[in-house]
Amino acid sequence: MRLETPHKKATGLGPVKTGFHHWWIQRLTAVALIPLTLWVVFSVASLAGEDYASVAVWFTEPLTSVLLSLFVFFAAYHASLGLQVVLEDYTHTGWLKITALTMVNFSLIFLGASSIISILKLFFG
Repeated sequence: MRLETPHKKATGLGPVKTGFHHWWIQRLTAVALIPLTLWVVFSVASLAGEDYASVAVWFTEPLTSVLLSLFVFFAAYHASLGLQVVLEDYTHTGWLKITALTMVNFSLIFLGASSIISILKLFFG
């Protein structure tokens, strides 16, 4: 018994057998974000009350730049995966779904890339 109609198959809206991979990647990014988020929260909290020079020195440390960049990358990717699921499940108009997915992906790519570029600019001075 086929669960997709011929129309869905013809328009490419049927199952594509990538659900497990999407689910698994979302879980992996969530697990990666746990220690990174804890590190970011405690690191930023430890900077409370510090002057500008101390914070600037903190950004020039290699470990700080790498971990912040990883945090931004995984957070943006995890958000993209989660918002994709929400939009696919709850947006029923085809053109609106595609437009929303495109806007979300471009926005997250822009935010992630600009954040990582900013971190690298602070690191290199």
